[in-house]
Amino acid sequence: MTPDEILNLPYRPCVGVMLVNAEGRVFTGQRIDSDVAAWQMPQGGIDAGESPSEAGLRELWEETGVTADKVVIEAETEDWVTYDLPPELAGRIWGGKFRGQKQKWLLMRFAGTDDDVRIATEHPEFSEWRWMAPESLVDNIVPFKREVYARVLAEFGERL
Repeated sequence: MTPDEILNLPYRPCVGVMLVNAEGRVFTGQRIDSDVAAWQMPQGGIDAGESPSEAGLRELWEETGVTADKVVIEAETEDWVTYDLPPELAGRIWGGKFRGQKQKWLLMRFAGTDDDVRIATEHPEFSEWRWMAPESLVDNIVPFKREVYARVLAEFGERL
């Protein structure tokens, strides 16, 4: 795809989940499809008719096994946070239909135990997981998503 073709593509509606435990640490998973360190918070597309909170709870369950009764939604980003895919990925990911994602992020407080986290889901996305210090998030995500994580941290930081 040419750069102009990519710029004319829409953003994919998506939700992201910052799941925070009682110690103020954030759930991160190592992407199962990556050979390099690519730790990220749960995220995924918003289906037709879903609200961001409904999509967030669904994605959290699909990717971590954590059920809605184990979390409290404390906040949602005020605006959509967007990012563009690198040009080499734009024509391949999501069938080449999107230039990147526009995301609503949810801050969820985890009320469960580590035993409630089960990443061996029906369609696993993570090979391993850990609770990460918020200040380590930006350095551990793929470079093209770092600005997104910085914005989410800036918006939710006081609540962590």
